[in-house]
Amino acid sequence: MQSDTTLHLFYPSVCFEDVLERYDFDRKLRLILFGGIERIEIAVRTSLIYHLSLAYGGLWYLNPALFEIASKIKNGVSKTTHLHTLGELQKEFVRSQELFIKDHQRRCPGQPADAWKILEIASMGTLSKLYKSIKINLPEKGIIANKMGINSPHVFSGWMESIAYIRNIIAHHSRLWGRTMVKRPGMQLNNPQGAWFSQPLKQGQMDKPFSTISCMVYLCCFLNQPQDMKREIIDLINAYPRVPIYKYGFFNGWQAEPLWK
Repeated sequence: MQSDTTLHLFYPSVCFEDVLERYDFDRKLRLILFGGIERIEIAVRTSLIYHLSLAYGGLWYLNPALFEIASKIKNGVSKTTHLHTLGELQKEFVRSQELFIKDHQRRCPGQPADAWKILEIASMGTLSKLYKSIKINLPEKGIIANKMGINSPHVFSGWMESIAYIRNIIAHHSRLWGRTMVKRPGMQLNNPQGAWFSQPLKQGQMDKPFSTISCMVYLCCFLNQPQDMKREIIDLINAYPRVPIYKYGFFNGWQAEPLWK
């Protein structure tokens, strides 16, 4: 809305209410998305705990044989991605104030907690890293992706990363408006199990929140959730006709796609 971005001069037609409206729209959009992320995060956590614990026991997350051996260097120390993720998981476990975690620490000092305890307090980012580091040929990795409506574990892993990225933006009360996404989901779905896109997304849509928001809508619909998240987004856009939603990647024709109908 600025005619001069150096001197920060606004166009004559711009008023304070226009600026306020865009902030208000962004805040309401983030609240809608956070509700969808909650559903997805619970579903991912439940599926990880259920399928892997049944197959490999409650302490499966500690078993290095189930994870890729790829490593990375942090603070001059080389560790596998699995070990790095375990370190983050342990930090979350130690600082947790949940009563069931405190009870475990009191009753079983020094003993690792079963997956249905420790993963209950894991962040979306940690769950995403844990899933990504699971060996690609492990049957349960494919089963979990399939339970979320995606036939490729690699694609699902990328979706989780991009959703975790948006979750962090929202949790820190940052704007999605005009943001270029650092984490971008793969949008090529083989035999999607629900309504999806009939046309490839433009690069501008991939770079903006629209691509990840669309993935969230797909997941929520597949999880047999009421389509209130999609409906709420559409209603919000209709309620703010002056807000240029292309800044989020909602380009012309987006509502004609099967996913958004």
